[in-house]
Amino acid sequence: MSEITRIVRLSFIPEKVGDFIAIFDTSKSLIRNFKGCKYLALKQDLHHSNVYYTFSIWENHEALEHYRQSELFNNTWAKTKILFDAKPSAFSLVNPKFE
Repeated sequence: MSEITRIVRLSFIPEKVGDFIAIFDTSKSLIRNFKGCKYLALKQDLHHSNVYYTFSIWENHEALEHYRQSELFNNTWAKTKILFDAKPSAFSLVNPKFE
């Protein structure tokens, strides 16, 4: 099974960005240590200071789905989603295999 790169675009109410950063700081080590997570990073959009992207790498699709069904994800997402000013977008990518 192929490694999965997950990119999530998150747009926040400008006044709530600090709240999101606090949530991310609290949960990032828990996510990084979640079984199957190989990498997690947060980046800010160059042109929109209230837009952030999470980049994560998972051992496989099953590991990502296991995280997405976990109590850690559900608790973190519940705190985060109330801060959005737009619907988030998520992309799951695999490396193509060329022969």
